[in-house]
Amino acid sequence: METIHKIGRRKTAVARVYLSEGKGNITVNKKDLKDYFTTGTLQYKVNQALMLTGNEGNFDISVNVLGGGITGQAEAVRLAIARAMCELDEENRTTLKPEGLLTRDPRMVERKKFGQKKARKKFQFSKR
Repeated sequence: METIHKIGRRKTAVARVYLSEGKGNITVNKKDLKDYFTTGTLQYKVNQALMLTGNEGNFDISVNVLGGGITGQAEAVRLAIARAMCELDEENRTTLKPEGLLTRDPRMVERKKFGQKKARKKFQFSKR
């Protein structure tokens, strides 16, 4: 099996995942998964697609992730791994789709508009 390459995004975080056969090592930005994502919740999010498809310990995963915060990065990695699992075996789609792992979460920070205080906050209106 050659390497599978997929991209996942969330907010401003972008994750590039390289999947190859191995013993289940996950490296994120040349660090171990547990060193990069320190909390159990974030580690669970990253491993979620692998657990649901029963592929824990079957693949070595190398991840390059940049931008955003730590949670956005973890969810970007989760989306990329889920996409890679679908490319590997089309039947994985039926287990991942109901869990919402193949959906790109479109929520991003709204930009500040010109002539306004913030994204939605306006300057106070004065009649006189």
